[in-house]
Amino acid sequence: MKQIVAIVKPFLAEKVINAISDQTVEEISVREVKGFGRQKNYLDQYGDNEYSLAFVPKVEISIWSEDQHVDSIIDCVVAVSRTGRLGDGKIMVLPVLDSLNFSQE
Repeated sequence: MKQIVAIVKPFLAEKVINAISDQTVEEISVREVKGFGRQKNYLDQYGDNEYSLAFVPKVEISIWSEDQHVDSIIDCVVAVSRTGRLGDGKIMVLPVLDSLNFSQE
């Protein structure tokens, strides 16, 4: 099993979620995040410390799926979220070593 973490622009998050709902996934979680990549942010120097004045808003979509479905999920996310502009986002794939279900069944 793998965890796919996709960081996308907020206005594309719903499109990505709708697109991957047709894929074989175990679980999806979504959260609002802020950060920056190559497009940089705005930093201010105060004494010896740097303080960020503005982070770019993004949405983090975490998807858990079996290994054989990872490539098709990534292709789906890229197809929907790529605008060709700087700051489109990132996709990371992480191994899931163990998964426990603690609900009463």
